Amino acid sequence: MRRNSLATRLFLSATSWVVVILVITGFVLSSVYRDATERAFDRRLNLYLRTLIAEVATPEEPPDHQFQSLGEPLFELPLSGWYWQITRTDSDKPEVRASRSLWDKKLPKLEDRGTELTAAGIRVAYVDGPEGESLRMVERPVDLGADGKFLVSVAGDASEIFDETRSFDYYLGGTFAALGIVLLLTTIFQVRFGLAPLKRISESIADIRSGRAERLEGVFPVEIAPLARETNALIDANREIVERARTHVGNLAHAIKTPLSVIFNEASAHRTDPFANKVLEQAELMRDQVTHHLERARIAARVTIVGTVTEVAPAIEALRRTMEKIHRDRGIAIGLKADASARFRGERQDLEEMVGNLVDNACKWASSRVFIEVLVERPAKPGATPMLRIIVDDDGRGLPAAERAQASRRGQRLDESKPGSGLGLSIVVDLAGLYGGSLALADAPIGGLRAELLLPGV
Repeated sequence: MRRNSLATRLFLSATSWVVVILVITGFVLSSVYRDATERAFDRRLNLYLRTLIAEVATPEEPPDHQFQSLGEPLFELPLSGWYWQITRTDSDKPEVRASRSLWDKKLPKLEDRGTELTAAGIRVAYVDGPEGESLRMVERPVDLGADGKFLVSVAGDASEIFDETRSFDYYLGGTFAALGIVLLLTTIFQVRFGLAPLKRISESIADIRSGRAERLEGVFPVEIAPLARETNALIDANREIVERARTHVGNLAHAIKTPLSVIFNEASAHRTDPFANKVLEQAELMRDQVTHHLERARIAARVTIVGTVTEVAPAIEALRRTMEKIHRDRGIAIGLKADASARFRGERQDLEEMVGNLVDNACKWASSRVFIEVLVERPAKPGATPMLRIIVDDDGRGLPAAERAQASRRGQRLDESKPGSGLGLSIVVDLAGLYGGSLALADAPIGGLRAELLLPGV
């Protein structure tokens, strides 16, 4: 059920969007078609309106020939739903002439209903007809000067508009229903088969975790290939880190085993001495511990471990306090400015080892001040990995440019004249390189040496 939860969510999301888009599109198309039908109907009414106005403007024509040019038989059919009416408005007793279809009824006046004139000088609105039917009506006031003022109205049966719109909606609904079914089937196909490569990757990672495989193998689609490539890179990076840890533990254990063997042999030669017996006991315990940790290192080398994420600010703050205590006798002030969101894609011990070497070197050479700054550099390209820039400055005498290239080489030290463990910067360069980072040396703004450590972030 969990494995199908992503597919279910994608299907429901896609279905919702398909339904919403189709509904909105259908509403828009229906509104556009209704507006187009109304405009076509209004053009027809305006044609009759202009014809009537022309007839009113030529009163010398014989009455039996007036209003014969409309060409619409429905104006002659009583209560047909198509009507015209001409009302003279400049006399106390308005003179009204109307089509035969009105019979003895009258059309309402749009101006009395507060309908505003359009830019073309007409009023347009829906009204109720003589028989309660819905009419689309246009009305225009006409001023003929000495011949009088008139209000010319034409109305048509609005059921034509409604029937056309309803018919279009039926066809549109059927078409969109079929389209929606096709889109949903396509979505099901895409979700079912499009997520198949992700299922393969999930199964391959399970095989890697259980030891049945070492890498993601096979050909993946272009969209999934970067995921497989980055996963393999992560596996390789973790294998290198584990191997390095195993090597360090092994070297340390072997280095301790020789002195332990000497102690054990010397104590064994004086078993009658209680002190020798105590030394023998502790030496035996230490040898067991060394053997135990060697075995753990060998096991760790065979297991693929997923990389961890380390909060940078707390780790460096703890390191700063430690270094201040170590160099307290010299009065070195260590400042810190760290982005709270900074996170290192790696082990905390490795971060402390790299930064600790840099800060320790800076404190040894500083006159009175060391400053640490942690910056997060967001990627310019989408999907790229953010980087951490850890800067350690001191106010010491600095390092000439000619010597900087040699400072990080194996066996070279920046503090040849200073006491310490003898560790140079090569360990920092090696660790940073394993994580895909780098170390750069430059002049510090506060007067000494600047060490810039670039590491992968999250």
